[in-house]
Amino acid sequence: MGGLDALRQFNLVKWLREERQSRKLILFIVFVALLLDNMLLTVVVPIIPSYLYTLDESTDVLKNNTAPKQDSPASFQSIVSLYDNTVRLSGFNTTARTTDLVPPTPTGTQLPPNSTDCPRSTNKLINENVKVGMLFASKATVQLITNPFVGPITNRIGYQLPIFAGFCIMFISTIMFAFSSSYALLFLARSLQGVGSSCSSVAGMGMLASVYTDDEERGHAIGIALGGLALGVLVGPPFGSVMYEFVGKTAPFLILAFLAMFDGALQLFILQPTKVTPESQKGTPLLTLMKDPYILIAAGAICFGNMAIGMMEPTVPIWMMETMCARKWQLGVAFLPASISYLIGTNIFGTFAHKMGRWLCALIGMVVVGISVICVPFARDIYGLILPNFGVGFAIGMVDSSMMPIMGYLVDLRHVSVYGSVYAIADVAFCLGFALGPSIGGSIAESIGFPWLMTIIGIVDIIFAPLCIFLRNPPGQEEKIAILMDTNCSMKTRSYSTQGAYYQGEDMDPEYDDYD
Repeated sequence: MGGLDALRQFNLVKWLREERQSRKLILFIVFVALLLDNMLLTVVVPIIPSYLYTLDESTDVLKNNTAPKQDSPASFQSIVSLYDNTVRLSGFNTTARTTDLVPPTPTGTQLPPNSTDCPRSTNKLINENVKVGMLFASKATVQLITNPFVGPITNRIGYQLPIFAGFCIMFISTIMFAFSSSYALLFLARSLQGVGSSCSSVAGMGMLASVYTDDEERGHAIGIALGGLALGVLVGPPFGSVMYEFVGKTAPFLILAFLAMFDGALQLFILQPTKVTPESQKGTPLLTLMKDPYILIAAGAICFGNMAIGMMEPTVPIWMMETMCARKWQLGVAFLPASISYLIGTNIFGTFAHKMGRWLCALIGMVVVGISVICVPFARDIYGLILPNFGVGFAIGMVDSSMMPIMGYLVDLRHVSVYGSVYAIADVAFCLGFALGPSIGGSIAESIGFPWLMTIIGIVDIIFAPLCIFLRNPPGQEEKIAILMDTNCSMKTRSYSTQGAYYQGEDMDPEYDDYD
């Protein structure tokens, strides 16, 4: 009975308000926001290529059926009777109603009957690379433009209001995806999502960096938050492909809209987005941070690592349709190994990278991304994609879970500890990969072929990898180093240096100072 009484007295709303300042709840909110954002990001990957091809194919069928044809000896002449709405074929003693001759409209956007899963027109399918690539890149491009404005705004008004604005915009974008039936509307929905993603990711990462001040704890928290991103990437493609195959295009987006409502309600109770809470100190200007070479190297690793998967998302489904005659559900399931391994990688290296050295973790990750991407075109069926896709996802998880905490650490070490602008730069790098990847990748795949596209981006990642060595021991301001070392000593955490020096209590030996 005591348990039942306690359950009756439990008030969820009251508990949420009391726990408003809990770091774990804030981490959970950021986790859910990144989860939903990236589910919407990737749920379209298996849907859009097939859906646009279906729209174009249906439109061509409609045009061909309605276009006037030249008379030939084998053709019939039709005479329309306005009296009884019938058509008489002059070469055949048959009368049919005009309604029977009108071709069906593409309202259901179903592919014209075909005895095989292979597309009818390979050339038309190859031409879809550019359209699909531009649509996929629109979200990242808009996010890229928005980020430099969102970062400084968070420094002035706090993180709560921008992250809630991101939820509202993402909800509208999801509804648009559900009911859009033209390329223009889908392009608009994808672009609008970029604005919402910018608000959610920049404010979310900045909020985590501000509440988790210790470097090791921050790396662990950001690793968990990136787990939400990874879970969204994991669930999105297979969820979208299965729902599109067996239910329809609208269903997955309506489910995402419902989940977004839950996230918005949680933010209202916990974050109170109506309050403006500016930072207590003025952050380093965005341009100053962009001139920092160490921040640029970390941002470059994020950009080129994610550019690989950005190029794969629009081109792999089309390549599979062309070479494997893949069915709709297979187009999304093909990305499942990459999604699972990304989830594993971010959770493992969110904590482990601090111990082995984040620079080393990122270097290895970039090399593995390059090798795995080069191996993708050698697959001859969907099973052959498992190993290279797994390697791509795991390696990008290594890079992201290493470089995201480093961005906050570099601000602590070399600038003012205000994080909105630096995570705007990190998100710009992320978006640059997903903007250039699909847009350039689609054109390259159309011009020189998919295998050469994978080879080029793989070589670029391998060449960039050695630059991560410069992040091994970044210099910093002396007073900032002293503050960070005192914090590390009191928290009994390891130093950022890969030499593995331990600081415990106040027994710190100057010979372990790797920051000078």
